[in-house]
Amino acid sequence: MAETAQKIVDAAADLVISKVVYIDEDAGIDAPQTAGTSDFPFKSLLGALIHTSIPDAEYQTRKSQTGEPAETREEYKPVAKAALKKAKNAHAAHLKKEAKQAELAAKEAEQKAAREAQLEAAKAIKLVEDPSKPAAKKIKIKDTTDHRNVRVAISGWVHRLRQQKSMIFITLRDGTGLLQCILADKLTETYDALTMTLETSITLHGEIKELPAGAHAPGGHELIVDYYTVIGRAPGGDEAITNIVAPDADPQTKYNNRHLTIRGDVASANLKVRAAVVRAFRRSYDDLGLLEVTPPCMVQTMCEGGATLFEFDYYGEKAYLTQSSQLYLETCLPSLGDVFCIQESFRAEKSLTRRHLSEYTHIEAELAFITFDDLLNHLEDMICRTIDHVWNDPQIRAFIQELNEEANREEKKRFEKKEVAEIKHYEFQPPQRPFRRMKYEEAIAWLNEHGIPNEEGEPHKFGDDIAEAAERRMTDILNTPIFLTHFPFELKAFYMKKDPSDPRVTESVDCLMPGVGEIVGGSMRMDDLEELLAAYKREGIPADPYYWFTDQRKYGTTPHGGYGIGLERLLAWITGRWTVKECSLYPRWMGRCTP
Repeated sequence: MAETAQKIVDAAADLVISKVVYIDEDAGIDAPQTAGTSDFPFKSLLGALIHTSIPDAEYQTRKSQTGEPAETREEYKPVAKAALKKAKNAHAAHLKKEAKQAELAAKEAEQKAAREAQLEAAKAIKLVEDPSKPAAKKIKIKDTTDHRNVRVAISGWVHRLRQQKSMIFITLRDGTGLLQCILADKLTETYDALTMTLETSITLHGEIKELPAGAHAPGGHELIVDYYTVIGRAPGGDEAITNIVAPDADPQTKYNNRHLTIRGDVASANLKVRAAVVRAFRRSYDDLGLLEVTPPCMVQTMCEGGATLFEFDYYGEKAYLTQSSQLYLETCLPSLGDVFCIQESFRAEKSLTRRHLSEYTHIEAELAFITFDDLLNHLEDMICRTIDHVWNDPQIRAFIQELNEEANREEKKRFEKKEVAEIKHYEFQPPQRPFRRMKYEEAIAWLNEHGIPNEEGEPHKFGDDIAEAAERRMTDILNTPIFLTHFPFELKAFYMKKDPSDPRVTESVDCLMPGVGEIVGGSMRMDDLEELLAAYKREGIPADPYYWFTDQRKYGTTPHGGYGIGLERLLAWITGRWTVKECSLYPRWMGRCTP
């Protein structure tokens, strides 16, 4: 190693004497330690100019492994004047760039030193609340309009942040709303102010002031801060929330960090609309006299078929997570009257479509002493009544409109990326009554008339299970809510009642909405004991475990029916979501059970 180094030093000495710099475009190396001799040449002329400083040097070049004719490959030849001129111009540009970089580095070092000095000095600045000011009243952002010109204390998280020379603008979020807050003068000079980051939790004291004409901010007012305390500092830099869940982050990253994603405007608006819809359903059921009950989620009987059951060990016995609370709701009718529940249901369906979840919120109801027409009328009334409650709330309506506008922007991006063939326009409007009523047999005829084939690419025929794609295509073309009714009994659950006028079909219904497809499934239930026992036998279901369900036909049976609404699908329709996953707090689907 020492011998090699000495050779390089000796070669460098020879170079100074000869003033000849050698370049081998194949075997050379552009590096500061390169000697530039025939034994240790540079790789390029520019590299030689950069790493040597020999006055009036002569440059010779070759290609040791390539070049024509073959007998000249090993010979060094003087560099052409044009090539030397071009290289010197490039070298001059390189020197200029290096000088600029050095200047910028020096400036950055100076700014960093000044910043560090500023931060160190800021640590000495301590804010003290002015005792002469009125005591601050602790409120939430939702209460700010009623507390204008009053000194208040509001706690929340820094949602947006804009720092100027002597002012800091904070958009505060506390879950009930957003509030623009202004820090000025000494308040901006503290260490906390200079190191403020998004998602830092903070308490601000000051007065709520109405904005002047022409100015805009949430609520039409702002908080003029006179004192504040930082409660929990959030990280910046690489760990800043905008780096963890950036707007253009891939979906899996966002779902992995769902706890941070839900702090964003879109996700939080979705969840607020969800809360409003659930609240509206309870109000509508109360209006119509239905009582809420809470059936169990751990069961030992199936409702929709064994293939989609989540099985688990229950103290040594086999048990399942419920697919539906319907059977339990039916048992409540004789004692409690018409009932409903809003609970989780579970389907172990190995499906990765935009419409499926393994855990979803099921809004279910059962009604006694009704006909099939009564069921459809009730269902239409419930959907319209509930949406009217939601739509008549100005704040929730604004969220819905903003979400649909955001959905249109995302749809345009999908179209530009060729993820969709055409742009769908989202603009939610409450559905108009009456809903279109279409029998299954009529739907089969409609699909064939419009050239929409079944999954085998053939015309639909009676008995086909209409595929999701065909069903959605029909619904989108008709562009209206549809009650699709009277499905063949082979396609439906064992407990669904047959149509007395056509025993091929059941008194069943799916409610289809444009853009999302099926959101409701319901039916009249078998009320005859012998018919139900025959259904068990036909399906190969042992009757004994269902004794408590069968007894409803034994102890005072009655015509009755009910339905289940998938909350996430309903929300996807209202808010224009691409997938029902966006309508759940922490969505669960095949392969995803975290966080």
